[in-house]
This record gives sequence, structure tokens and C-alpha cells, in this order.
Amino acid sequence: MKPKVFAFDVYGTLVNPLQMSERLVELVGDVAPTLTQLWRDKQLEYSFRRGLMGAYEDFSVCTRQALQYAQTVVGVSLTEEQQDQSMAGYQQLVPYADVIPALKQLQDQLIEAVAFSNGSREAVTDLLTYSRVLPLLKQVVSVDAVSSFKPDPKVYGYLCQSMGQNPRDVCLVSSNPFDVIGAKNQGLQAVWVRRSAQQVFDPWGIEPDLEVADLAELVAQLN
Repeated sequence: MKPKVFAFDVYGTLVNPLQMSERLVELVGDVAPTLTQLWRDKQLEYSFRRGLMGAYEDFSVCTRQALQYAQTVVGVSLTEEQQDQSMAGYQQLVPYADVIPALKQLQDQLIEAVAFSNGSREAVTDLLTYSRVLPLLKQVVSVDAVSSFKPDPKVYGYLCQSMGQNPRDVCLVSSNPFDVIGAKNQGLQAVWVRRSAQQVFDPWGIEPDLEVADLAELVAQLN
């Protein structure tokens, strides 16, 4: 595997959205883990649905509406201020422990790395600045530019166009199987970061080029 560009998914790959559970404990108590998981699940579902419907809204809209749904399901009621506070928390996630060391190694090896996210360019830039990951990346590529979401084929086309590369020379790195499958479907290389042993890859007959437990393993595989 020798792509010219590695494109790293952000939420779930570089940072863990489920960190929000620790923040939400102060607001909702013991239901925080359930609320956080449902929030994340619905956030992705809403992005899928908006992509299919051609009814694009900024990813933050999907995120807020998912939070409103999740709180209703688990039987809590956050004030507008508390919702704003929770949304702000999404901009203050810290990276997985393996991320910064691995990206530094790629940078030292002059391997081009970018962020590729459903989040808006501004939001992702702020998040990666906070997490100190941004200096290790060449740029942030957001689906916002094409008004759709992963795994819409056109977002992967936009990624390749932005990099000035053929799909075969771009490698997506993601913890999300739907993202890996979406990239492979458009001719990109793809690495699945299986951050949990409980994760199961979708049985679609489309497999990642490489499966790793974390980014340290990815870098080791390249050497």
C-alpha cells in the first residue's frame, strides 16, 4: 500500500465522540452512556437520510437534532443552554492516544495526510486546533463543499479532486465501515481502524485493503 495521500476521517477515527458521555454525566447522570451512543447513532442516521433526500444541512444541524431526539428517548430534558453546552463539547474532544504520534511519523516521512469529514470545514478546523492535530495535517477537506454526506459517491470524488489525485492514489483511513465501503466503491484505497474488538464490518463483499487496531499499527505496516 503506497498511496500518495492518506485522508483521515475525524469523528471516531481521530477523536472519539463517545467522550461526550463524561461531560453529559453532570447533566443527566447514569443515562449519559445511553444518551451519548444514541446521539451518535442518530447523528449519522440523519446525515445518511439528508444525503439521500438531497436535503443538505450543516452537520451541526444533524448533531443538534440527534441530541434532541436522544434526550427525548432516554427521558431527560436539556435546556437550550445545556444543549448549546453539549454542542460546544463536540468542539473539545481530545484525540485517541495513538493519533498524534502516528501523524508525526507520517509527517516525518513526508507522507501527505489530510482530514476528511462530514463536519463543516470551520468546525473541524476548530476541533483539530483544540486537539492539537491540525499542524500535522496538510488541510481539512469537508463534504460541506458538495452539500452532501458520506457515503455519497460525490464526496469521495470531491476528495480526490481536492487532492489532485486519481482515486487509486488516495487512501481513506476510517473507523466507520460505511465510510470504508463508500471509498472502496469509488475506487479509493481504504484502511479500517477497528478501534473496538466488538466492531463488525458490514458483510457487503467489499473489504478494506488493510485492517488495523489503531494508527500506530497503520504506520508500522507502512515501514
